[in-house]
Amino acid sequence: FFINRHHPPAPTTDHRHNNWHPIPPTPSVHHRRRALRVLPLPLTSASTFMPSHKASQFQHRRVAIVLIFRVFAQSSFRCAAFFPGAITVSESRQSNIKNNKRLKMSLAATSRRAVGKLTPSNTALLVCDVQERFRPLIHKMETVINTTKFMTSVAKELNFPIVATQQYTKVFGPTVKDAFADPKDIGTLAPVFDKKLFSMMTEDCYQHLKTLNKTSYLLVGIEAHVCLQQTALDLLEEGHDVHIIADGVSSQQSYDREMALRRMESCGAYLTTAQSAAFMLMGSADHPNFKAVSKLVKDHMALKNEFNE
Repeated sequence: FFINRHHPPAPTTDHRHNNWHPIPPTPSVHHRRRALRVLPLPLTSASTFMPSHKASQFQHRRVAIVLIFRVFAQSSFRCAAFFPGAITVSESRQSNIKNNKRLKMSLAATSRRAVGKLTPSNTALLVCDVQERFRPLIHKMETVINTTKFMTSVAKELNFPIVATQQYTKVFGPTVKDAFADPKDIGTLAPVFDKKLFSMMTEDCYQHLKTLNKTSYLLVGIEAHVCLQQTALDLLEEGHDVHIIADGVSSQQSYDREMALRRMESCGAYLTTAQSAAFMLMGSADHPNFKAVSKLVKDHMALKNEFNE
């Protein structure tokens, strides 16, 4: 089409239209509309650059091309002869609606699984570094010890596993005996792993947790902003549910404890209390161990909770 040599189209920001031709390279609506804007020229302009005996033929040809392009741009039926596999706008919308419905159903299913419910069959209790050397140093440590004792008693009553760690036992001493109703359970019912790593996820402890095959972990212990926080983040990275027993964790400074709780919660951990976790684990007053756990709750409530102050 020699018309291009005399009347080139106005420059556009789309490099695909720098070399104009009457049929767009792809059958998209964008290209068709572009062609309609570039193609039309005043009919009288043909006589200015071509012989008069050809002007009429050219004008008819140009009008025919414009009409064809308008049909392509405005119609929504399938044009299999020109563009095999093309789909109509209505078919595309129906497909998008179906895909959106599937996505909403998938998101709804995911949200139902992400509320952090606790069941004894899928739960383990982790006791992080509740050791003698830290007893006089940690903010409101006596409440942490009392809450740890309550949670280990609940775990024993409902028969879900307990795992404990000790940070550099040679320096910081053994686990506080008062953290268990029966001190004999330390190292027997509750295996203890010595560590220098801040997180509880040492190689030995991690391999032991894999054998337990649990998906939810309750955390009590110290310090909230160091060992406990790093343990929680490691478990979250593995895709587990992490429940922080707020009245069973602390640090040397209350501000560190507060920031650690915020950090863990923002990363996906659930903040809860010892009583809330105990009742969620039972689920109903018809639970066979309800009376025994209720007695533990009553005894625990009789003790002073320093975090209430």
